[in-house]
Amino acid sequence: MRCTLKNTHRLRNPPCALYKLRGAAGGCSGVVRRQGSRTSGMAGKRRGRGSNVQQQQAPQNPRGGPRRALREPAAFAKSTGCDSEIPQDKLTIAQARRGTPAHRPVRVYADGIFDLFHSGHARALMQAKNVFPNTHLIVGVCSDELTHKFKGYTVMTEDERYDALRHCRYVDEVVRDAPWTLSTEFLQKHKIDFVTHDDIPYTSAGSEDVYKHIKEAGMFVATQRTEGISTSDLITRIVRDYDIYVRRNLQRGYSARDLNVGFINEKKYRLQDQVDKMKETVRTVEEKSKHFVYRVEEKSQDLIHKWEEKSREFISNFLELFGPDGAWHVIQERSGRMLQALSPYSSPRGSPSSSPTRRRSVSPDSSSAFASSSSLPPPPPPGSGGLKVRDASLCHTDRIKYWWGK
Repeated sequence: MRCTLKNTHRLRNPPCALYKLRGAAGGCSGVVRRQGSRTSGMAGKRRGRGSNVQQQQAPQNPRGGPRRALREPAAFAKSTGCDSEIPQDKLTIAQARRGTPAHRPVRVYADGIFDLFHSGHARALMQAKNVFPNTHLIVGVCSDELTHKFKGYTVMTEDERYDALRHCRYVDEVVRDAPWTLSTEFLQKHKIDFVTHDDIPYTSAGSEDVYKHIKEAGMFVATQRTEGISTSDLITRIVRDYDIYVRRNLQRGYSARDLNVGFINEKKYRLQDQVDKMKETVRTVEEKSKHFVYRVEEKSQDLIHKWEEKSREFISNFLELFGPDGAWHVIQERSGRMLQALSPYSSPRGSPSSSPTRRRSVSPDSSSAFASSSSLPPPPPPGSGGLKVRDASLCHTDRIKYWWGK
């Protein structure tokens, strides 16, 4: 699990394939057995039918020690190593795959830096935990001193990395200040049966492969790396988008001194934040204005359609009323006929209308009015549809009625 800069490989054996291998060997999942299911008991019966002790101990002590609840973090390894009194006979990979007694789990060791603990680390530990039916996983974490010497600076401190491994569900035991190269004394001290790591040669500390002697001893079990995720990839993302993350932390309350940012760069980042806020405000206003304009266009279209309908209706009503065949001309014709019917016929000369009893006294005003009546045009001749004048005293009034009717 030491993160290298080499290309990662796709997982060729997914976890389900490992389960099939364990099933063929008569074992079951280590996680399920931790929960004390019936499958672990049946597997114990198949492994040793003649031993009643094993059948009774399998459900009670599936890992050869006190059962650890899922809420409890993994324990730290003792400085003196493993103090188990159970004899640790050397196992082959075939024997480990067939399964071991419940009181004798296969002690598997995996080491690494585990900086910025991510899913690639977790999947590697999952493979190490499930490689055998009955596995006790020991994880060694190198200290800051060794890591800075042989690999480079880390983001997390060694205590943070220790604690991250303790809270991984697949880990049973954590070894602090693990050695960079595994020695025989270290393997015997912790009674390690097998070592897991990806099969890419790990060149470091003047060696072409620090796991070469482990592989030659037949104690190496290969795991697969997870493609697309590594500590180096995460650091590359942060370095590539350095300005974005600096501005992010400045916005979240970190000072420029905490971020090791100079005065000029700080002001530059602050100004960029203000510009981004203005852009966001302008973008929001544009979206709102576009929505408003769209609504105004919809309303205007509706108003135009309604206005066109109302205008067509008004024009049609106007034509019906004032057109050649409209009601207004009919009303005019009817009013003219009524006035013509109400006006009296002309009387002959010398009629009683000219008698003294029907004469009226003529005032000066009326005389002037009659004088002015001489300037009016003569009445139309009879038979032309006009009014027939009966008397000279009624001539002016009849003419007014005539012109009003016209």
